[in-house]
Amino acid sequence: MKRDDIARLLPGIFQRTRGEGTLLEGLLGVMEALHAPAEAALTELPTFFHPGRAPERFVPFLARWVDLELPVTTGLGRLRELVAAAVELSRWRGTARGLSLFLETATGRSDFVLEQRVPGPDGRPRPFHLRVRAPAALEPHRAMLEAIIAREKPASLTHELLFERPSPGAS
Repeated sequence: MKRDDIARLLPGIFQRTRGEGTLLEGLLGVMEALHAPAEAALTELPTFFHPGRAPERFVPFLARWVDLELPVTTGLGRLRELVAAAVELSRWRGTARGLSLFLETATGRSDFVLEQRVPGPDGRPRPFHLRVRAPAALEPHRAMLEAIIAREKPASLTHELLFERPSPGAS
């Protein structure tokens, strides 16, 4: 608030004692200065709620708001993307499409393979089991991928995560 706005809130007796160099003018100046940081923050408030423009320190807070409290190790940009896609991700939660979308958004890679008919030791499909094949380059992010899979797969499934090395002939 500006000092004139603050002065208008004071009782009439104080308003009449205003004048340059008075104690009241000094106090109004201090009050104006104390309000300045809060007013600047309020002016920029919409920026805080946009995942692409929010200050770095605020993005994890936004992620918690949309239930994305995960160890995102692929960088702040990926976390911003996850927050921006939160509505779509929650719409598909618990489905193969949702898991694929979440993994792609969190890593920027689209070469995950979800196997829902995983053969067991006897060659027959293992019931209620999911195998996720991820690119070998993402192995340093294993903890994040495990957390995403555990969170996004249907609760009734067990899962395994494998990292695939590119075949020698592939470029």
